[in-house]
Order: sequence, then C-alpha cells, then structure tokens
Amino acid sequence: MDINYELYKVFYYVATSLSFSEASKQLFISQSAVSQSIKTLERKLDQTLFIRSTKKVSLTTEGEILLLHIEPAMNLIRRGESQLIDAASTGGQIRIGSSDTICRYFLVPFLERFHKEFPNTHIKVMNQTSIKCAELLETGQVDLVVTNFPNSYYSNVSSVKKIKTFHDVFIAGTAFENLRGKTLSLKELSSYPVLMLDKKSTTSEFLHSMFQKYQLDLVPEIELSSNDLLIDLAKIGLGVAFVPDYCVPQESEDIFVVQIKEELPERELVLAHNENIPMSKAVQEFMNLFSEV
Repeated sequence: MDINYELYKVFYYVATSLSFSEASKQLFISQSAVSQSIKTLERKLDQTLFIRSTKKVSLTTEGEILLLHIEPAMNLIRRGESQLIDAASTGGQIRIGSSDTICRYFLVPFLERFHKEFPNTHIKVMNQTSIKCAELLETGQVDLVVTNFPNSYYSNVSSVKKIKTFHDVFIAGTAFENLRGKTLSLKELSSYPVLMLDKKSTTSEFLHSMFQKYQLDLVPEIELSSNDLLIDLAKIGLGVAFVPDYCVPQESEDIFVVQIKEELPERELVLAHNENIPMSKAVQEFMNLFSEV
C-alpha cells in the first residue's frame, strides 16, 4: 500500500497528543492541514482512526493498533537522526531510563563523570519505574536503562549486565522504638502498617512474592511511587517502610532498620540495552563507564 510517510507522521502526533491543534503546533502546519491528512490516511486505510467530538479526540481500536506499530518506527527514525549527528564525535544525545531512586543514589556520579568527559553530549534522563523503563527500552524510546532486577518485563532482545547488588530492608522511625533491636518474622511484621512502593514496580512484585512464599497476605497501609517519600513517612511514624538499603540515611537518629527472621534474597541493579538496535558512540562510551563496576 503506497501511503506517504508524512501521513503517518501526522497520525503519530495527533495520536500521542490526542489533539489536532497541539499536533499542528508540533508539526508547524495548520490545523486544517492536520485534519485533511488524517482524513486522507483514513480513506487510504479504509479505517476510522479517531473518534472526534467537540471536547476531545480519542483513538478507535484500529487507531490504537496502528499506534502500536507507528510509535516504535518514529522512535527508530529519531534514533537514526541522533546517531547521524553523533557519528563524527561523542556529541548528539543519549537517552537513559531509570527510577528517581536509582538516579539519585547510584547514577549521579556516572552522569557527572560522563558529562565532564563528553560535555557536548546532551543527556536526557527519563524517570520511570523499572517496569516502565523496560517498556521504554523495547519501544526504542530510550537507548539504555538502569533498573532493578529481576524484571519480568525485559524482552528477549534486551542485553542485561549486572552492575550492583543490594538488599531491601524494613525501616521505622522513633514512633516504633519498641522494634529497635528486635527480630520479627514477616508474619509479626504484617501486623504493623507497611509502607511500600505501588503495584507498578518490581519492588512491589518482589515483596508480595516474599509474603506469598510464606503463605502470608500483604495489605500495605500506604503505597507510593517514591522511596524518598516512604522514608519521610517512616520518620514521622506512619508505618514501617520497605526500601532498598542503598537509599537508607546513614547514622540517622530518626530512622533504624527493623530486623526480620526470614532472609530476603538480594536483588541487582542492571544496565540493559536493546540488542536489535545499533548503539551510537555516545551510548557505547556511557556503557563503558560500568566496565569496571
């Protein structure tokens, strides 16, 4: 089927913004031109791609299917453009996916070192959960990710390298001073308010699986998307928080680690990239920073 690439490009911008006016701004063309392009594409495909109303635009089922294929293609084109710019030097851009916690407590020194060595390279960091980062990697929206592992969302095309091991711990504030120095079982711990990351995280999957292993139900008191906020809430006595050991404040009088009887398996931080997509020189140089880790 002979369809102009520009029609798919217009479709992509409308589908991702769900706005004809916003797409026209991003494409620097008139709104009527956007509308006409979508009509032409729908006619050539003999499918309705958008549901239009006076207040909003939404994708039809057929539009959602098309977007699943167009989005990775658009990301590959952008990646190719970036690599062409980057071909002669380590300039250009590197796109990294990682969580807020991993960025703050692990990646910052590596980002600082890379920036000093290659100041002309633009660094873009997309902060998402480890699960979402795996999706960004698979669809080509990032060049590499640094995430928690195990991560069941990695596809077969991802190359994964271990760069750090860590343990998860339960922490509490002075409101639970009676727990300091004691060793609790997970069953005993479950009677206290548990603070943890939300269900869209590998950490949540990990802790729920541990409770299931011992045939226990885990009903969190609070679920959040930030480990730092979990630590803050533990400090003020809202409950016992479950966080990676590397982000626990050292020598803090406001917080302490609650010891448990069961041994939790260690987890890993890994560096992953999509083997099916060629790496730019800048991405290779960044990954080389971890060769000595």
